[in-house]
Amino acid sequence: MPVQGRRNITGFAAGSLIGALGGLVGLGGAEFRLPLLKGVFRLATLEAVIFNKAMSLLVVVAALLSRSGSIPWGELWAHGAIVVNLLAGSLLGAWFAAGKAIRLPEKALNMIIMLLLVGLALLLLAQHLFHLSPSGQPLFSSPVIQGLAGLVAGFFIGVVAALLGVAGGELLIPTIVLLWGADIKLAGSLSLAVSLPTMVVGFMRYREAAAFEVLGRERPLFLFMAAGSLVGAVIGGVVLGWVPTDLLIVTLALILLVSAVKVFKH
Repeated sequence: MPVQGRRNITGFAAGSLIGALGGLVGLGGAEFRLPLLKGVFRLATLEAVIFNKAMSLLVVVAALLSRSGSIPWGELWAHGAIVVNLLAGSLLGAWFAAGKAIRLPEKALNMIIMLLLVGLALLLLAQHLFHLSPSGQPLFSSPVIQGLAGLVAGFFIGVVAALLGVAGGELLIPTIVLLWGADIKLAGSLSLAVSLPTMVVGFMRYREAAAFEVLGRERPLFLFMAAGSLVGAVIGGVVLGWVPTDLLIVTLALILLVSAVKVFKH
């Protein structure tokens, strides 16, 4: 089989698996796609981030739609204030970080991404080990303090999302659970609603970079991986609730940690 054919098949398979994980938890799955783009498909760091961002947009849309059977649109609308609060910070953070990433040397960008990936893995493990489950009550009783906390959290989540080309669900979900006391499955869908416009802002910012041409050069790989990601995201969203959440979180964290260390250790 030609090399391009093998790359396309690998891209479809990887996209399906990552998309399914994203649909189940409420993530874009980009944290796991990024090491593959770097290590298996040999894309330069900024090219991998931009490719990842474009793929994450598709997965988030598919995951949000497929989860609507379990989390109705009316329930999301009823919690729209949470989305607006986080977006106010995350859009600014995404625009700021994407502009900085374009100008960073590849070595520095590699180091930042490695640290962020490891940090996200540790956060997922901490969420499981310390049983950060929703209490049903917001963290702060004052609406003003609650709003300010949401703005600050949103800004830093937007920064991480832009630098990694990710949806930021690993940070958004525990933030929504802890700050607003939301159910973790509802938090997954709310995180997707925040992620979508945040990623659009970062993606538009990256259009200024020369590395943006990777989407044209790697079009076959993008199409196959996108097809796999969409199929996986729909399957993951449909079977939401059938897989134990704790087991899934630990598995995702371990995969992320191993991938980050393996691909970016140098």
